[in-house]
Amino acid sequence: MTTLENRPNIALLVVDVQNGVVGAAHERDTVVANIGGLVEKARRERVPVVWVQHSDEQTVRGSDDWLIVPELTPGDAEPLVEKSYGDSFEDTTLETVLSGLGVGRLVVVGAQTDACVRSTLHGAFARGYDTTLVSDAHTTEDQTAWGAPPPAQVIAHTNLYWTYQTAPGRTAGTVETKEVDFGGTS
Repeated sequence: MTTLENRPNIALLVVDVQNGVVGAAHERDTVVANIGGLVEKARRERVPVVWVQHSDEQTVRGSDDWLIVPELTPGDAEPLVEKSYGDSFEDTTLETVLSGLGVGRLVVVGAQTDACVRSTLHGAFARGYDTTLVSDAHTTEDQTAWGAPPPAQVIAHTNLYWTYQTAPGRTAGTVETKEVDFGGTS
């Protein structure tokens, strides 16, 4: 139901699952395993997997922190988009990559829930994409020292509000890893 014309395809968008981003993340191993399972399922079903990799002053390009976690390996033919802003679409090739693949629907996983995942969800939705968040395949670090709620609450709140996100001609929502259906509406 995307508002993007001639874009019937779906893609799995893996946002910033990098050593320095998820190293101290809430339920890191479970989330990374869920993402790994979705990557394998997408590959089996010939659904494009698009990787996003962040760099900034804390996550320096080429450093160990910048690398995708060792449990996940982007395929040689899978697009990898580098970014420097929260929204994976800002000043990147992501829109060009997705357009070339005919993608109008995204299934989003990754980190950090309250930063790059949230920004990318909104960026995709505002650009006309149907956007599904996998509720148990995103995570964040503990930011309570700076006034944020505990990570479990941040994740739960993001899942809650994305479940009810609406806009004309687009769909949004959440789904658990075990319920992701790349062939139909998740």
